[in-house]
Amino acid sequence: MEETTKNFIEAFVEEDIGPGGRFEGMQVHTRFPPEPNGYLHIGHCKALCIDFGTAERFGGITNLRMDDTNPAKEDTEFVDAIQEDIHWLGFDWGNRFFYGSDYFEQTYQFAVELIKKGLAYVCALTPDEFREYRGDTSHPAVSPWRDRPVEENLDLFERMKNGEFAEGQYTLRARIDLASGNFNLRDPVLYRIRYIEHHRQGTKWCIFPMYDFAHPIQDALEGITHSLCSLEYEDHRPLYDWVVEHVSVPYHRPRQIEFSRLGINYTVMSKRKLRKLVEEGLVSGWDDPRMPTLCGLRRRGYTPGAIRDFTGRIGVSKVDSTVDWALLESCLRDDLNENAKRVMAVLRPIKLTIINYPEGRTEYLTVENNPLHPEQGSREVVFSRHLYVEAEDFLSCPVPKYKRLYPEGPECRLKGAYLIKCTGCVHDGEGHLTEVQCTYDPDSRGGDPADGRKVTGATIHWVDAATAADAEIRLYDPLFTDPDPDGPDKDFLDYVNPESLVTLTGCKVEAGLSAAPMPEKGRTAVSYQFMRQGYFCLDNKDASPGHLVFNRAVALKDSFKK
Repeated sequence: MEETTKNFIEAFVEEDIGPGGRFEGMQVHTRFPPEPNGYLHIGHCKALCIDFGTAERFGGITNLRMDDTNPAKEDTEFVDAIQEDIHWLGFDWGNRFFYGSDYFEQTYQFAVELIKKGLAYVCALTPDEFREYRGDTSHPAVSPWRDRPVEENLDLFERMKNGEFAEGQYTLRARIDLASGNFNLRDPVLYRIRYIEHHRQGTKWCIFPMYDFAHPIQDALEGITHSLCSLEYEDHRPLYDWVVEHVSVPYHRPRQIEFSRLGINYTVMSKRKLRKLVEEGLVSGWDDPRMPTLCGLRRRGYTPGAIRDFTGRIGVSKVDSTVDWALLESCLRDDLNENAKRVMAVLRPIKLTIINYPEGRTEYLTVENNPLHPEQGSREVVFSRHLYVEAEDFLSCPVPKYKRLYPEGPECRLKGAYLIKCTGCVHDGEGHLTEVQCTYDPDSRGGDPADGRKVTGATIHWVDAATAADAEIRLYDPLFTDPDPDGPDKDFLDYVNPESLVTLTGCKVEAGLSAAPMPEKGRTAVSYQFMRQGYFCLDNKDASPGHLVFNRAVALKDSFKK
């Protein structure tokens, strides 16, 4: 690996597997351990790409492990969705798929082992008393049950497992160091009683291990070399190391390395808060295209390549920071500009009639699919006397510097077709504009005048009125009006943007889009650049043959300063 491409995690890994390193001669082995209590979102992508990407760079492997030790909101729906999202991003775990609950029996036995060593005890403190007895650095307090006899602890712990006590009546705590400056080492809770049905284990267990106890054991049992996690677990690392040092896991001790979490403006990343948006009907579901979930981004038209490019650009650091959402949009725009087929669509149509074009005549004009890639070929579009153009491309009384259509205004180009000049317009009995009229230059096919005269008007996109397909088009803006809706002393619900979705009906698109391939489950739909409008794809939920529904993934204008 070249020095210039190495981040601090890769430097640590390279050191560990090199001569004299703690994992010399071993294969790099990482894991991605999401909790199946919601859908993956863009914030998870950083960890996901680091876990899988680091292993890939060193020829290693990655486990996918569902962290289902807290059954309160866990569900198989989320398990399936997480696997789908990871595959969509282009990563694979092979046959290394596990559940944290797979290790419940082993974890329980390791807890018994700690009790026998005098390193764990059953405590009857309530949560409030637990906080009080934890004490502070200068005056640590001791739990009255810290010195219970081993046999009594073993008996109580087994009876906890057998369901003989009320929820919250007892906990199992590690016996470490009540005077430690690190509160995570002040006799932390290892097990609690919960009478709740587990999505896989049912009611077999009524005691559940805490994450800080279960996770290092799971890593060690699976042979993980590097446990890569977000910066919030840095203070938990001494407890992670304490656990694997004091239980008899028959493997090496993994190395935990922390990195900063991903923060993005104009959104929230908490699963609890995202769930609240869903439950209160402020979005249509977890896959609403305004949500930062991967299924929502996929539905909106984001590509795996754009998201992986984004995580690569933000890099790996030890400092928490907030990234501008515009950077993510810029990555998508770069991807789609390179790969998306160009088509014409009119979002707010007004009829345009070319009064000197023969009635009943039809032409087929050849248009490039992607000017950046001539090898992608071209297509034919229908042209006739009656077209649709954007309503904003005509003003009966133009404003200064307006270069589009208005009576006796400048010549304008119809994209890939002819030069036209507006001659007037038609209104109905109530004064509403119903038609724009113009003439065309028959010698300007392709958009250039035969005599070489200068054209000062704008280039206008259009669709043929007789053959255009109808479509519903959805335009999205940020879900929140505040760049930091989750900030201190804020209720994020106060900043939900009521104009984050604008739905346009009666839109007109090229006839060929009526045969556009419908999106497949778990995949991004084919993307198109609607000329002058942005990048769009068919909605993977509401679109169907004969009912075209397009989502705007991103506008053409790039607001991110590179």
